[in-house]
Amino acid sequence: MSLNGKVAIVTGASRGIGRQAAIQLAESGAKVVVNYSASQEKADEVVKTIEQSGGEAAAIRADVSKLSELEILFAKTLERFGRVDILVNNAGIMENKAIADVTEEMFDRHFAINVKGTYFACQQAMRHMEKGGTIINFSTSVSGTMLPTYSVYGATKGAVEQLTRQLAKEFGPRDIIINCIAPGQVSTELFLNGKSEELVDSFRRMNGFGRLGEPVDIANAIELLVSDKARWITGQTIRVNGGFN
Repeated sequence: MSLNGKVAIVTGASRGIGRQAAIQLAESGAKVVVNYSASQEKADEVVKTIEQSGGEAAAIRADVSKLSELEILFAKTLERFGRVDILVNNAGIMENKAIADVTEEMFDRHFAINVKGTYFACQQAMRHMEKGGTIINFSTSVSGTMLPTYSVYGATKGAVEQLTRQLAKEFGPRDIIINCIAPGQVSTELFLNGKSEELVDSFRRMNGFGRLGEPVDIANAIELLVSDKARWITGQTIRVNGGFN
């Protein structure tokens, strides 16, 4: 699954799934833009890890909830590497609260990052991505369940699944595929934050393997979907969750 000569942007790549995806795409031969919003030190560490393995990468800051910064992200990528072939819209936030406790600010922030950020990154890809490119969006396997306190997060990811479906035929004529990965529970800072060990253990028992997923499990799926083996798959949401649902 060689990605030699290709350039990938991975948003939210300073940690968790994004970090692992950036490293594995680089190992497959891609030049990688490690996007971050606040964690420059962690983003630089990802770049250093890639370079130490013989790869090429650059850390570029951009808040994906702002179109002006997404425009800068793509402009700097083109300035540095000359093209964009792969976009992994990994950046996202998750805060779980009962509906009675959800604030307007929390609601707006989730939709700004998880939905608006994904949508306008896709718009930039439409303008700048090379023919034969690939876009990977992110949903969640929680969309297939009914879990309390997940209403806002789940709503944003349902929106991402729909925009992935609706955009497939707009990108198709340019030979660009767009798909959505819906992870189950993955052992990341984002997922573990604020959860008791008892709750985490209950999530382990919800899938077929009795464990949490690891970032590498999701990065492996990303590698498959950006390879030439997946050129006839587009507009799909693929649940990568160990049999969670």
